[in-house]
Amino acid sequence: MEETSVLSQTGILITIALIAVPVIIAAIIAVMRGRGALRDHHEQKEFKKFREKLDKMSPEELARLEQRRKELAFELEANEISGNHPAIDARGLIDKVATAEELRFIELKKKSQPRPNIDPQLTKLILWYLGTAVFWLVLGTTIGEYLGIKFVAPDVDHVSWLSFGRLRPVHTNMVFWGWASLAMIGLAYYVVPRVSNVPIHNLKTGFQSLILINAAVLIGSLCLMAGINNGGGEYREYIWPVMALFGIGVLISLINFWKTIAARKNKEIYVSNWYIIASMMYVLVIAFIAYWPTWQSGLGETIIQGYYMHQGVGMWFMLFCLGLMYYFLPQQLNKPIYSYSLGILAFWTQILFYTVIGTHHFIFSAIPWWLQTVAIVGSMGMVIPVIAGTTNFLMTFKGSWHKLSSSYTLPFYLIGIIFYFTGSLQGTAEAFRFTNLIWHFTDFTVAHSHLTMYGIITFMLWGFIYTLVPRLTGKEPKQIAVGAHFWLALIGLMFYSVPLMYGSTLRGLMWMDLKPFMDSVEMMAPYWLWRAIGGSLMWLSHLLFAYNFYVMVKKKVRAQVPKSPIEILKAKEELSKNLNN
Repeated sequence: MEETSVLSQTGILITIALIAVPVIIAAIIAVMRGRGALRDHHEQKEFKKFREKLDKMSPEELARLEQRRKELAFELEANEISGNHPAIDARGLIDKVATAEELRFIELKKKSQPRPNIDPQLTKLILWYLGTAVFWLVLGTTIGEYLGIKFVAPDVDHVSWLSFGRLRPVHTNMVFWGWASLAMIGLAYYVVPRVSNVPIHNLKTGFQSLILINAAVLIGSLCLMAGINNGGGEYREYIWPVMALFGIGVLISLINFWKTIAARKNKEIYVSNWYIIASMMYVLVIAFIAYWPTWQSGLGETIIQGYYMHQGVGMWFMLFCLGLMYYFLPQQLNKPIYSYSLGILAFWTQILFYTVIGTHHFIFSAIPWWLQTVAIVGSMGMVIPVIAGTTNFLMTFKGSWHKLSSSYTLPFYLIGIIFYFTGSLQGTAEAFRFTNLIWHFTDFTVAHSHLTMYGIITFMLWGFIYTLVPRLTGKEPKQIAVGAHFWLALIGLMFYSVPLMYGSTLRGLMWMDLKPFMDSVEMMAPYWLWRAIGGSLMWLSHLLFAYNFYVMVKKKVRAQVPKSPIEILKAKEELSKNLNN
């Protein structure tokens, strides 16, 4: 292999370009700082010239300046018009304009909008979905944190139920089917009837679906830890009866949403419902195909595994969250989506291209060459829906960027959108034959999956939950805790993924150069340490998120001393009323 061949490959160039985006931003900041330093130097030179001129000033010039200083020192007494009477404003417009009642150590963010007119039982249903989702997130990523530690200390335990081979699928399936799936469906129980302008068709069905999906995750996790598994590929380790429970739970919610949309008051079906209904139909189709007994061995299983694994991410999680984004982002910005047509273009092109790209995980395998090529072409076609969707979301932000500084939810939206662009196009770059040859079977795919499932799906879900729950309960999370959650998660994700991508590239090149396998294992040790550090920060952010969720849903309301005149007078009136009674 020629030494220059790596940088001549399209996939490598695309990946470098994506990594270059933050580097370019940093360079721009450095240039701006440099210009500032030059400006300071120029100002110092001007000040030196001024000092020299000041030393040479004549007495006449000094006298004129003294006279002008006396003229400028004249001030009005501020009572020429009003007299000495105190200023009273009946409308309260100038009250306390020069004072603040509390220390503003942290910039205050806007509070959520008032509680919408929503059925209390529906609120209860949504909060149960989100509450169980948060539980599986914390438990699933606690297991993931333990697995990350095992990369640094592999002999930390010798219990079969806690072995890496059993816990790893527990972690992935728990966050897939427990955290993300339950959170998405719970949010959909708010969005679907909201955009249809009708009540949800059947609340009881929602609770039945909740029980079935939670039962599937619980039973499936126990089976995996006990060594009872499907023996198939990634993300389909649950045995078929367990996955059937999950499928039935999704199916009855799909029928529930379908009947709700069918009873809609408005003629058009909003794009959010397009995405949500399509994603639920797709997850049922791909699960049925993946568990069908005819192709559970040989080359057919490999092809189906690629199909199932990729469709699970792209046609279930991604499609569903994009549908939620099309509702929550315009609602948060208080403006319509930039282009309905771009949303429909992204929808149909994702269905066209994403459904054929699963085989790009098995380049240079025994799978027919033409099928591998179709997957690569489909991966390149994914540029269309990704750019269309990203453009649509960012153009919706146009004219509203100032709202980012006063919102604790919009930063989650923006990070999800940015990773939607970079993470998805990174997947396209990985599909090329040369880059696949380097990165496949390395930790690069682990980094990529976290950039997508975590950077896109989880950040979006967090933003949606922080948006919706305060409106349902009337309780806000602590602003500093939300900020800490955001930065711990984002910095942790960077610490986790970037070192893994870099180290895995070196590892793939070592394999291609026929270096001993154990040499590549030893080489990865420091990058796995960064993986553990980043994972620990991400895990801490999840504990903060769970705390924030608890604050938003807890029933007890802490007593607060009234401060504003309205609150004080209201308290006085209530006290007088109680005394009279």
